[in-house]
Amino acid sequence: MKFMKLGSKPDSFQADGDNIRYVATELAIDIVINIGGVKFYLHKFPLLSKSEHLQKLVASTSDDGDEILIQEIPGGPAAFEICAKFCYGMTVTLNAYNVVAARCAAEYLEMYESVEKGNLVYKIDIFLNSSIFRSWKDSIIILQTTKSLLPWAEELKLVSHCLDSIASKACMDTTKVEWTYTYNRKKLPSENGKDPLWNGVRRPQVVPKDWWVEDLCELQIDLYKRVITTIKTKGRVSSDLIGEALIAYALRRLPGFSKGIVQSGDITKYRSLAETIVRLLPTEKGSVPCGFMLRLLRAAILLECEETERNELMRRISQQLDEVTVADLLIQSSTRETTMYNVDIVQGLVEKFVAHEQNSKNALLVDNDFQENRSPRFASDDSKVLVAKLVEGYLAEIARDPNLSLSKFVNLANTVSSFGRASHDGLYRAIDMYLKEHPGISKSERKRICRLMDCRKLSADACMHAVQNERLPLRVVVQVLFFEQIRQATLAVDNSTQELPGSIRALLPGGSHGSSRSTTNTEEDWDAVPTAEDVKALKGELAALRLGSSGSDRNLNDGAKNDVEKVAAGKLKGLVMSKIFSKLWSNKERNGEISSSDTSGSANAEETKSTPSRSRRHSVSLSEHP
Repeated sequence: MKFMKLGSKPDSFQADGDNIRYVATELAIDIVINIGGVKFYLHKFPLLSKSEHLQKLVASTSDDGDEILIQEIPGGPAAFEICAKFCYGMTVTLNAYNVVAARCAAEYLEMYESVEKGNLVYKIDIFLNSSIFRSWKDSIIILQTTKSLLPWAEELKLVSHCLDSIASKACMDTTKVEWTYTYNRKKLPSENGKDPLWNGVRRPQVVPKDWWVEDLCELQIDLYKRVITTIKTKGRVSSDLIGEALIAYALRRLPGFSKGIVQSGDITKYRSLAETIVRLLPTEKGSVPCGFMLRLLRAAILLECEETERNELMRRISQQLDEVTVADLLIQSSTRETTMYNVDIVQGLVEKFVAHEQNSKNALLVDNDFQENRSPRFASDDSKVLVAKLVEGYLAEIARDPNLSLSKFVNLANTVSSFGRASHDGLYRAIDMYLKEHPGISKSERKRICRLMDCRKLSADACMHAVQNERLPLRVVVQVLFFEQIRQATLAVDNSTQELPGSIRALLPGGSHGSSRSTTNTEEDWDAVPTAEDVKALKGELAALRLGSSGSDRNLNDGAKNDVEKVAAGKLKGLVMSKIFSKLWSNKERNGEISSSDTSGSANAEETKSTPSRSRRHSVSLSEHP
């Protein structure tokens, strides 16, 4: 820390209690100055020789014995004492902690060069410009002291000089940084003595680009805002570095921020701090990690920040939603809500992502050449896939909440339904979790939530799980089996598949395709949960289907399959699938749930529509059914 000593005489100021100061001398006291209740018993000559303001006050006082009352001097009794000691020529030490107060008090007392050469105002200005403003840490200290000395510090331009000094150093080339700074967040190898030697000589210490970030965290939010704004104005610091500084400040100043909570305390103060950080965020996309902005949004919600700041955060987050993790989205609901997590916030983020992608895409379509250079590109397919997977993972987490309504689950899933995905395994996992945690939902609700899933996009493992899943409606289980058969047949028979009876196709998406069976009871049966016997039968048939597939794959790998073998494999698939559906159908017929006329009608209608070759394939399959 820089300091300056003034005067050469011994300090003979003494105190008598807390409210009396006097000079230990044989000369009689001839002036009493009252500074905020503290009385100074002094002598006129040394004071009046350097202070024009005291000259005016003494001249306006009629009696020599009257006290001179001064209430408005900046810095109070301590700053006046420094000025008084300077007048007496006593030794006084100025440093970063008291120099601003002394400068403001000297200005108030009008201790100018016009009164006496080498006066206090002149000496302090020399000290500030030659030492204090050139020191990194001293500049930060005196900026903090200016807060209690307003408006004097502002009018004397001490604040602006501090801001410029700090901002200029933060923007400086790191190779020219030669002063000390605080850097505890992540020590560099060269700083902790672990830097390897290069040809036997230790490499010179490298100053990190963010060397200034931690020291600025000492500032209160109003001063911090002015420093960051000044740094931005200079335009020599990247937006990423500004973002890093804001993250460090939030972690230091918002208790519990790193844990996603806000500890009890001065809520008004923390609210102002959070809102200011939001306003200081760089405008460049990607300059601040999306995870940090989500934690900031969580804090803004808990602190009940203004709607403007919350909407701005949501807009920024939605543009980088593909960078988010599921854990980041798990924002706790307020105590007024029944659900565990704030699903509405996530719904809003996803909707803003979709709207931003669509608006950007439309803008590019209007004038592609113009917008290519002046507008952000719309989200890539990869980004949309990442967001879709993010939503699936989030749905799987919130599905555990017993108070989560089906409409909120379905609405959020539908928001990303247009995003193409190769697999729906994540969505199936979320649906299964919801069905598990909400066993009391109705058949129609089960049907509604299962419509979110495309059975054709389930992996083999997911299909195996779905067939054994007693929580799914029987219709969904049959669809899974059908599309698994199609997939296996495609692999084994070069994309050739077989027709299924109309009664089976009626269970697939799109309706019965001409089937005459349409009774209400049958629809309810297929939307019902499968029995344990059904699940066991389906599991066995799926295993047989996989066995047939593996055998066909081995033949394909050996290169020994010919056209005759392809047809035989196709018939084998048809046989297995027909067994599955026949077994299920016969179970329901035995229970009296399906009339014989409906079944025969469906079968006859199907055979009429079938080509001779396909009819023969079905007849073989049915004749071999036990």
